Amino acid sequence: MPRRNRVDPFGDLYAVTARGLFTGNRGCVVDDSEKVVRHHGSSVWIICQLEFRGWRWPLARPKHWTPLFFLDDAVALAAGHRPCALCRRDDYLAYRDAIGQALGKPKPLLAMEINARLGGERSRRGRGLTRAADRLLWTVAFNELPDGSVILDKDGEAQLVYSSILLRFHFDGWHTSSAKPKRGMATVLTPPTSLAALQHGYTPTLHPSIASASR
Repeated sequence: MPRRNRVDPFGDLYAVTARGLFTGNRGCVVDDSEKVVRHHGSSVWIICQLEFRGWRWPLARPKHWTPLFFLDDAVALAAGHRPCALCRRDDYLAYRDAIGQALGKPKPLLAMEINARLGGERSRRGRGLTRAADRLLWTVAFNELPDGSVILDKDGEAQLVYSSILLRFHFDGWHTSSAKPKRGMATVLTPPTSLAALQHGYTPTLHPSIASASR
């Protein structure tokens, strides 16, 4: 069952210098003076490449979408985003098809159907810039968690599931590995739709820091 999370495990996403591997679009989150005033400005939350076709986009332009930055796919998926169908076309199709396989759908899901599913899984209804208390969490058995899923430990810290270990989140990468429990239940940040995609073949792009952190 979902429950409330009182702490944002990824910290203040608007006040760090590290940009990570991807940018994210959830609409315009600034006012006319370029001050962050809202949590999101759209129901479509996507994960984009940092560079695509030489296009450049301002960081905080009023009335235009505001780029956010994510360490990697695992973090972006856990935040409720999904791959962009334009700049990450192959990843989007793989993600979409994995969800369809999980649901047993004979035809590919439409983007609007995926967006609606994720929209209902991210947060309860609410308002304001800080929405951590409205975040929905999920309980899943440790032995059912695929690589790329993100959980919360007992201290409310985000950890990445990777093979047989857990890696702790930091803005500059994944750190400090520990053994993944073989039994018991985990509190999961990754929404059920994205978790199903990971369980059915979607391969997330993970930050290269896992190579050293998992030794």
